[in-house]
Amino acid sequence: MELRHLRYFVAVVEEQSFTKAAEKLFIAQPPLSRQIQNLENELGIQLFERGSRPLQTTVAGQFFYQHAVKLLSNAEEIKSMTKRVGTTDRVIRMGFVASLLYGLLPRITYLYRQQQPQLKVELVEMSTKDQIQALKEGKIDVGFGRLRISDPAVRRVLLREERLMVAVHSSHPFSTQKEGVYLSDIVEENMFFYPSTSKPNFSTQMMNIFSEHGLDPQHTKEVREIQLALGLVAAGEGICVVPDSAHTIQFPHLNYVPLLDEDAVSPIFLATRNMEESEDIKALFDCIYQIYDLEAIKYDRSVF
Repeated sequence: MELRHLRYFVAVVEEQSFTKAAEKLFIAQPPLSRQIQNLENELGIQLFERGSRPLQTTVAGQFFYQHAVKLLSNAEEIKSMTKRVGTTDRVIRMGFVASLLYGLLPRITYLYRQQQPQLKVELVEMSTKDQIQALKEGKIDVGFGRLRISDPAVRRVLLREERLMVAVHSSHPFSTQKEGVYLSDIVEENMFFYPSTSKPNFSTQMMNIFSEHGLDPQHTKEVREIQLALGLVAAGEGICVVPDSAHTIQFPHLNYVPLLDEDAVSPIFLATRNMEESEDIKALFDCIYQIYDLEAIKYDRSVF
């Protein structure tokens, strides 16, 4: 059994047709049918229900399909990683969510470039969800995100948890609450969530935090990005929950007030491929923890 047999089989299952699968694979249908028949002979089982329209797998065929997809995915991951290891010009591509640019990521990246001059560092802005797929496809080497997205091919390390703040107009009663406010205090407010990209995203995380407190904000609106949300707050249109590092974004009449709920935090994760054990990744962690030491930020070094 070869990988091409698995590719042929997966294509037939997903297209539910030998004809469509042959077109997708750019081969003629008779050779494709023979390859599937040879695969069935080698396994000693029937993979497809004969005469079904559209074409359906047997129970054994469905089991084989699920594992064939995993094997093909692993093969692509190994091929991609091997190419990267053998590349003469060493490049590390780091995915990140945009809000992290207002925090420590720029300092970490600059320090990393200074300490690893032989490396070409490329930053690629993308959602946490897209980072997972990009890691598996070898398009990036690490990803900095805020969401707890699990995948067996990806290792996720919690770097720290960032406190959340409430952005309000200077005329808003909350702006005088210097000690802070609670989620229950703001649930009835007109609230901007961001981004308006596909879920899950930061707005999903915020709704989950409210839900865990038994709260259900009703007056919400999603906008494209954090700058737009804060600009609307500065215009007196409502309020917005943001990570603490976002307070570096300044508009006239824009104030930031702490959220006092203990779990009002946004985690920051670094994700790598499960099989990734390169010295470049370890050096990146060293830079992260050097910056954390300078900022007196607590972290657990044992995780990597």
